[in-house]
Amino acid sequence: MTGAEEDKKMPLLEHLIELRGRLLWCLVGFVIAFLICFYFAQPIFDFLSAPLLKAMQDNKVSEQQLRVIYTDVTEVFFTQVKVACFGAAFVAFPLIASQIWMFVAPGLYKHEKNAFLPFLVATPIMFLIGAAFMFKVILPLALHFFLHYQRAGGDGTLSVQLEAKISEYISILMRLIIAFGVCFELPVLLSLLAKVGVVSAQTLKDKRRYAIVIVCVVAALFTPPDALSMLSLAVPMILLYEVSIWLAVLIEKKRDKADLDGGDEGDTSGGAVTPA
Repeated sequence: MTGAEEDKKMPLLEHLIELRGRLLWCLVGFVIAFLICFYFAQPIFDFLSAPLLKAMQDNKVSEQQLRVIYTDVTEVFFTQVKVACFGAAFVAFPLIASQIWMFVAPGLYKHEKNAFLPFLVATPIMFLIGAAFMFKVILPLALHFFLHYQRAGGDGTLSVQLEAKISEYISILMRLIIAFGVCFELPVLLSLLAKVGVVSAQTLKDKRRYAIVIVCVVAALFTPPDALSMLSLAVPMILLYEVSIWLAVLIEKKRDKADLDGGDEGDTSGGAVTPA
């Protein structure tokens, strides 16, 4: 093979023009998604705040205290803008990913496309799994744990009640969703590195102790400063690291089998020479 699958070259200027067109499509798609999400910002916020409401109800919070507060005049507006941007990133991702793929794919051979396409498909799936795991499992447990610190006043003691700020709750929630989504990409990243031969299953096994330390540091940086949140991210990442080792073993077995089959095909001539 002498070039990419299409086997044609484009001048740098044409590449830049095409890149500009792809970026414009991404920008237009994001803006449209943002406007739609901003229109539905309140329902999106209700969905994101549902775990907090459920945790407060389970902890016998009175109806008058089932609320979030804001202390700045513009806080609610900019929180809705943040929610709309967050929702637009999810809604517009298929368009953005497809534009990136259409820009890169013409420069790849067919076997390269077949090799990378599964990883591109797995990337958003693993991100959504991580975000859903945090939202449905970890967040309710964390909220129940922290709400137990509330106490009623009386007999010379002050009451301790939660007064959640709308902006702080959304900021923490978004950070956790991004952290869990990105960290759940670990098997995809390590499998891709194993696919291209950068790392091996044995290397991942030998570096397991260092990986655990790095995972704990990453979990401490991306989560709120408490042990429960850190462990809720560190434990799944360690399990995903073990899954990555298993995937690397499968990739190496498949590669060895392909090399063996290719070697067998190369010896089919039997050394015969055709006379002139």
